[in-house]
Formats: sequence, structure tokens, C-alpha cells
Amino acid sequence: MTRFRPCIDLHAGQVKQIVGGTLSDADAAALQTNHVSALPAAHFARLYRDRGLAGAHVIMLGPGNADAARSALAAWPGGLQVGGGVTEANAAEWIAAGADKVIVTSFLFPGARFARDRLDAVLAALGGDKDRLVVDLSCRRQDGKWFVAMNKWQTVTDMEVNQESISLLEPYCSEFLIHAADNEGLQRGIDEDLVRRLAEWCTIPVTYAGGGRTLADLDLVKELSGGKVDLTIGSALDCFGGSGVKFDDCVRWNEDQEDKI
Repeated sequence: MTRFRPCIDLHAGQVKQIVGGTLSDADAAALQTNHVSALPAAHFARLYRDRGLAGAHVIMLGPGNADAARSALAAWPGGLQVGGGVTEANAAEWIAAGADKVIVTSFLFPGARFARDRLDAVLAALGGDKDRLVVDLSCRRQDGKWFVAMNKWQTVTDMEVNQESISLLEPYCSEFLIHAADNEGLQRGIDEDLVRRLAEWCTIPVTYAGGGRTLADLDLVKELSGGKVDLTIGSALDCFGGSGVKFDDCVRWNEDQEDKI
């Protein structure tokens, strides 16, 4: 069943909505920001808790975000997933801090090449509990294919997102998080081809993010995926300064799906 999944994106300790393709270590001036919230991360954690929106992801985009992430986890222990800089050395610490699951990406790709031993190490650090692990396969499109992009989506890796890679990774994790980085923050519509493919390839829960701009996108993702893919909407939401979608309408949309079961 397709669901709306909320997010808390953190940059320099603040809740922000960013045009994903503009994050750069080399050129800070290139960063394009759609919204900087005056409210702390914990506010949004409590908002999602009070509205019953489990499975929200807290993403730390670069350094200086750990305290904000911990405050969000403290506001809703066991209700949020956390990612950004997660490794085998700190995965268990984030669970202890209140995360329901940890999300891992860049650590799995030293030198932009997939290293299965690192995935083994993260899973081992979690006591072998794959229900605590989400693999982030956020990607960029090249020549009609999708390749995992790491390091705040700046570096394209050697892993193509396809049936082979999905089947390789599924035994290690409980779900996937996949941002279409070329669509992220642009509010120009979702990558419909990617949503279709994810529904075909994945047998575990998967959340797509990138380009969601209206409430109708939830219906579209539901149709394209046969209800197998969830959708995160960020910059278009009114609670993040957007005008395309009302947060309350997304909550009601989820409630309507529950009523149809």
C-alpha cells in the first residue's frame, strides 16, 4: 500500500529543503535552498508522531547535524529513521539514541565502488538485525540508467540500480530509500520510469523521493507501482514553505488508504 512518508532534511544544523543536485563540498556558493525552517528538527518529529506518520527519515546532509538529529530522535524514540554518515562504528549508537532504523549509503562505496564487506560490517554492528537497516540507493540518471550517487549525491558510483543490485542488497536490509537526485527539490514531477522499475525490482518496502509537487503525485505513484512504492514529498509541502501540497492533505490521504484496506 503506497503511503506518504515525511522527512527531516538537516543541513548545518537546520531543517532545510535543498535542490539536491546543488550540494557541493567544492563550491558552497552553488547551494540552492528552497526553504530554511525557523523550527527545530524536534518540532517536525513531534508533528509526525502526533499524526501517526511512522517511517520518516532524518537525513544529515554533511557535518554539524548530529545534535539536531538526536533531538529529533529524542522527541520520538523508535519512530524515525536516521541517515547521513552512518558507518559500522556508529550504527548501533544511533539505534541506542532512539532511531528505529539507520540508513546507510556513502560508507558502502569507498572510492565510489561498492564494498560488500562494509555492508556486512554495518549489519554485524546491528547484531545481524536487518530490520534495523535501510539501504539508501539515491541515484542519478545516466544514458537511460540509474547509478547510485554518494557523498551528498555529488559522486556517482559503479553500482547501477537495477534488478541485479536490488536482489544483491535485499537480504541485508528491511527497506530501500531512493532519492532521484536529479529531481530532488525541483518540484517538476517524479521520475515515473524509476518508480515503475522499483515496483518491478523490489520485494521489500521502498520509498521514492524527488520531484513530488502535488497531492495527485501520491495517486500517481500508487498507480505506477501497484501500491508497492511509498512517496516522500518535501519542498512542495506547506510546512516546508511550499505551496503545492498541504501537509494535512497528505495525512488524510494516508488515512483514506487505511480505510480502503
